[in-house]
Amino acid sequence: MKPLSEMTEREYFASVGQRPDMFVGKASFHMLTTFLTGYDQHAIRHSGDGLAGWHEWLVSRRGRACNHAWPGQVLHIALPDGWDDIWNLPLEDEQRAIKVLFDLLDEFAAEREARQGAQVSD
Repeated sequence: MKPLSEMTEREYFASVGQRPDMFVGKASFHMLTTFLTGYDQHAIRHSGDGLAGWHEWLVSRRGRACNHAWPGQVLHIALPDGWDDIWNLPLEDEQRAIKVLFDLLDEFAAEREARQGAQVSD
């Protein structure tokens, strides 16, 4: 495994997604979104991109907006039939939401890397 300092954001997100328990204790959708929000805030404080554009990307990906912050947008995509309680998702829904979260993060990070690479070559 690469040292953290040498990972791209995409590689880092994949690392968290592969071993979420290592990063948040017991993996849950709520704990992982809290972790990622902290990641984002740290990046912003240190002039990084963090999750800039993530919420807008999710709204575009879903094809419609609502009042939910980005975790709710992910749940709308992962659980299109809805959910009752974000804090107590059934195990199957929890696992699906976590998988979809990291699939979407990978797609978002890949698109951002491609845009940044295109800007460098212009």
